Amino acid sequence: MPSLFDTPTILMCPPDYYGIEYEINPWMSRGRASDTDVARTQWSRLRTVLESAGATIKELEPRAGLPDLVFTANAAVVYRDIAILSRFRHAERQGEEPYDEAWLTSAGFTVRRLPPDIYFEGAGDALFCGDTLFAGYRIRSHARSHQLVGEMLGVRVIPLELTDDYHYHLDTCFCPLTADTAVYYPAAFDDYGLRALRSSIPNLIEVERDEARRFACNAVVIGRTVVTNNGCPRLHASLRDRDYSPVETPLHEFVKAGGSAKCLTLRLDGEDAASWKRSST
Repeated sequence: MPSLFDTPTILMCPPDYYGIEYEINPWMSRGRASDTDVARTQWSRLRTVLESAGATIKELEPRAGLPDLVFTANAAVVYRDIAILSRFRHAERQGEEPYDEAWLTSAGFTVRRLPPDIYFEGAGDALFCGDTLFAGYRIRSHARSHQLVGEMLGVRVIPLELTDDYHYHLDTCFCPLTADTAVYYPAAFDDYGLRALRSSIPNLIEVERDEARRFACNAVVIGRTVVTNNGCPRLHASLRDRDYSPVETPLHEFVKAGGSAKCLTLRLDGEDAASWKRSST
């Protein structure tokens, strides 16, 4: 069962209606508004950087009243031609689900849903590293959701409890680079989660707190190119030492809502670190 796309393909949603209209994580404050023009410029620069790295960008149409639709990583988790749709914990985001489902269906994916009482927030909380799906739970996704996703896809799942509300999704504190290498912020995990990561992934690159809060782990990986928000010099130095090509682009308007480069993208062809992507070609 091959992927629907055989080259790096990313779903993004223009920030036409993006803004801080509610507060559902510690980053968000209606008293600290987003600058619409700056957000559009930053989004466009991210898109240009990703296209320069070799990605094809597909667009999800923005919708009034859904300011977080711009964070397409949360739409679903993609596995070959299957997309398991998110069930958002917060009512403010649940209106995104039918638009995500319609786009993914029109693109040719077989869309599957979890039971209505099970919260699951897509690639924000479920990331492949090798043949294993690492899955964050407690703050946004139910632990039970990951067991069900694993059964649906027939893959191994390692659940990771997230303990820092500022890192409410797994993709804010963990970023697989290849099947045996990942970036992570240790303080975001409980002891079991740390042991699971360290025993499962041979090469872990640690991010310090100040750069974690700059969303260093919320990166987009395209081959050896790793795209992050600006202000992550130590991580970038570590990546260069390992022959990666880190690229920074300012995304502070989206950090105001608790998101950055990875949150703004959904990889439709499969993350580079996923073993299934390589075996399906």
